[in-house]
Amino acid sequence: QLQASGGGVVQAGGSLRLSCAASGRTLSNYAVGWFRQAPGKERDIVTSIRRTGNTYYAATVKGRFTISRDNAENTVYLQMNSLKPEDTAVYYCAAATILTRDGTGPFDYWGQGTQVTVSS
Repeated sequence: QLQASGGGVVQAGGSLRLSCAASGRTLSNYAVGWFRQAPGKERDIVTSIRRTGNTYYAATVKGRFTISRDNAENTVYLQMNSLKPEDTAVYYCAAATILTRDGTGPFDYWGQGTQVTVSS
């Protein structure tokens, strides 16, 4: 089971760090991704990290967001800096046994989301 946490309300330009913790699974055995879904929009991938540590970032967040692993804590983090109002969404984490070459999926296991709201 995956659990995303760390969401909240922040002003534009601010930062948040999201956490994806796992129970019953060892995250180091999986690729992990972060997705987001804004109201009325489809769920989009934000970033992913392979077991090797190789990463993928959507163009909209590259240079502002950083995904990382803490295997000792069995947790994957998403550091979000320079947040913009358009980053407002529910953020989800997911795990995959095998990713396609571009790092965008498919993901097998999903957690509940955490709300991120960026005010202007």
